[in-house]
Amino acid sequence: MTDPTATFIIRVSGDSMIGAGIWDGDEVIVDRSMNARDGSVVVAMVDTELTIKRLRLGVDGAVRLVPENASYPEIVLEEMSELVIWGVVTRCLHRL
Repeated sequence: MTDPTATFIIRVSGDSMIGAGIWDGDEVIVDRSMNARDGSVVVAMVDTELTIKRLRLGVDGAVRLVPENASYPEIVLEEMSELVIWGVVTRCLHRL
């Protein structure tokens, strides 16, 4: 944990990230102090929707949020979209 004051836990709802080992009902540890990089799993607010996805940054400046489940589409950020990265997922906690 880089900065305990910038770290929080959020419960996952949905199965869009099962390929990354993140399941419905899991809790993820999120670090707001880390810089999100290409390939990071992030908690993001797109317009008014909160989501957990893999961040993909194109060389052309394109920003995509990619699920780890083929049943879900990528989120391609349009110019008019508002994106706020809440933090980078650092750990996933599964229930037994």
